[in-house]
Amino acid sequence: MIRAHGLTKRYGGKNPKTAVDGLSFEVRPGTVTGFLGPNGAGKSTTMRMLLGLDAPTAGRCTIGGRAYAAHTAPLTEVGALLEARSIHPGRSAYHHLMALAHTHGIPRSRVEDVLATTGLSDVAGRRVKGFSLGMGQRLGIAAALLGEPSTLILDEPVNGLDPEGVLWIRNLLKAQAAEGRTVLVSSHLMSEMSVTADHLIIIGRGRLLADTTVERFVRDSGSGSVKVVSPAAARLTELLAGPAVTITSDAPGTLDIRGTDAEHIGTTAAAHSIPLFELTPQSVSLEQAFMDLTHDSVEYGTPLEGAAA
Repeated sequence: MIRAHGLTKRYGGKNPKTAVDGLSFEVRPGTVTGFLGPNGAGKSTTMRMLLGLDAPTAGRCTIGGRAYAAHTAPLTEVGALLEARSIHPGRSAYHHLMALAHTHGIPRSRVEDVLATTGLSDVAGRRVKGFSLGMGQRLGIAAALLGEPSTLILDEPVNGLDPEGVLWIRNLLKAQAAEGRTVLVSSHLMSEMSVTADHLIIIGRGRLLADTTVERFVRDSGSGSVKVVSPAAARLTELLAGPAVTITSDAPGTLDIRGTDAEHIGTTAAAHSIPLFELTPQSVSLEQAFMDLTHDSVEYGTPLEGAAA
């Protein structure tokens, strides 16, 4: 399990910049937890603190009940991918992994196993400087898996992967969680997170914005609508009208209603004997729910299409 309590990181002297601000969360084993946030939200800084690469200004974080540096054999406890290309370019994939393996007494057979798992067996003898971005990502993931750790922390693991590679990492993460491991993964690909993650931790400007399941986050985002088809659409519109309710129509007898739920609409219609031919909640995508939540936390925003300059 990963725990962060009051995690804070400030940079600078007279005018410090707060990258992470009082962040507290838990990442439990057996699930894939998506770590999301806009650029500059503090995700990478948080991951670096989890791994002992940056010291927190305040607060603390533990992995498996202790700080990362306190683990006597960290590769067997935590597998991490923060920067896949931070590898000596003159080394081969095989020798890079063997160098890591020697530090923990990991046998050569395990190196061969992770090369096979990540699809790198055929290029194991090639120097890393000739690797594509996707191959470099696969090597970084191989290193993270090397010690068969109980916790995985991966920053943008699908970056540079082709569709087959994206599907592979998705299935890999799910399999790792199914075996009881703790999996924390950051990504900007909301479509991928929607089918990979079970739980979400979302931050903005270094602060926690949401800590919930994917299903609940999308359901409770408040940006979904309800499609209603009724021969008395005009009358229903009058009954549901209110400052928080938005009702539009793109066809006679058809309403798109926001600001209230299907239960209230159905109850109101029944109370006034209004027939309904259709009453269908229209769920939003994870991407839209994420954008709605984080729009005030974006460090460098761009104008929305159609907005005034």
